[in-house]
Amino acid sequence: MTNLPDFMKYKDKFSEGGFVEKIARIAKRAGVKLVYAALLLYYTLESDKVSIKDKAIIIGALGYLISPLDVVPDAIPIAGLSDDLAVLVYVLHKVWGDVSEEVKEKARTKLNAWFDADEIIPADDIFKDNPTDNPV
Repeated sequence: MTNLPDFMKYKDKFSEGGFVEKIARIAKRAGVKLVYAALLLYYTLESDKVSIKDKAIIIGALGYLISPLDVVPDAIPIAGLSDDLAVLVYVLHKVWGDVSEEVKEKARTKLNAWFDADEIIPADDIFKDNPTDNPV
């Protein structure tokens, strides 16, 4: 298993505006899997069916994503966003039961606005790189 950073210390870095700005800025460079995972968590955060504990975990992961102080700086090509993806997929796996079909549809709709149809196909394999090695 990949050693993940303590992303919970980043929960104060999360803001809705910061998230939207970062995702819009890095969408193409980050790739569809990272963006899809981030959107799923972001939209899941809006649900009143998600526990406070799970919301805290989601906020920590999204704060880690938008923080410029990552374990691997985002400016480093390819590797710079791999730690972000690992954190997002790890947290998404933990809260997957809270991810509704409505959330999945909202995330897909946003992906369609930012990516071409053929670019979205890899999003279906989001758990292929799951750091827990457990299929969802």
